[in-house]
Amino acid sequence: MDKSKFKILIGATGSVPAQKIPILVNSLLDLNNKQQYIFEIYVVVTEHAKHFFETSKLPDVVKIYDDAKEWISWEKRGDPVVHIELGKWADMMVIAPLDANTLAKMAQGLCDNLLTCTTRAWDMKQPLLFCPAMNTRMWEHPVTYKHIQTLKEWGHEEIPPIKKQLICGDTGVGAMAEVETIVERIKSIADEKMFNK
Repeated sequence: MDKSKFKILIGATGSVPAQKIPILVNSLLDLNNKQQYIFEIYVVVTEHAKHFFETSKLPDVVKIYDDAKEWISWEKRGDPVVHIELGKWADMMVIAPLDANTLAKMAQGLCDNLLTCTTRAWDMKQPLLFCPAMNTRMWEHPVTYKHIQTLKEWGHEEIPPIKKQLICGDTGVGAMAEVETIVERIKSIADEKMFNK
């Protein structure tokens, strides 16, 4: 039996857990032999996300998009607009990690890079998961709660951060959810969407 593709757009922002993007991607691709559908994955990285991992470490089957690819693809009327095309392509978007800066941009409707332009043009009928990751002091700032609530009111789903010792040495809530938790939620949504077609 031919397997249907379930297309996942993974966004990575400038927070330390971006180093787990290769683990997240490979964990999802490892499921392809165990399901009745196949995960196809594109990754959108902010410039700051590139500080934490090398995109060359991702499997060759994964397409990678950054700000440069947004601008070189368009020269004249009728050319594809990458942030629009990515939204049309994807069945789901997962932002892991979502740093405090991009969270604030999303909640305010700002769109100054490929990732935030893609979220600004997102089809709100499609699932968007976000996995916040930041220092505990930033997490506990009152504006963070407001921004999180705004995204949830729009229908986006939060996978909350967890408590652990952070890279800076502090211990508290703010670390991105475990990769296994994110994968399980992605899989459950994919199962629901694919088998309820």
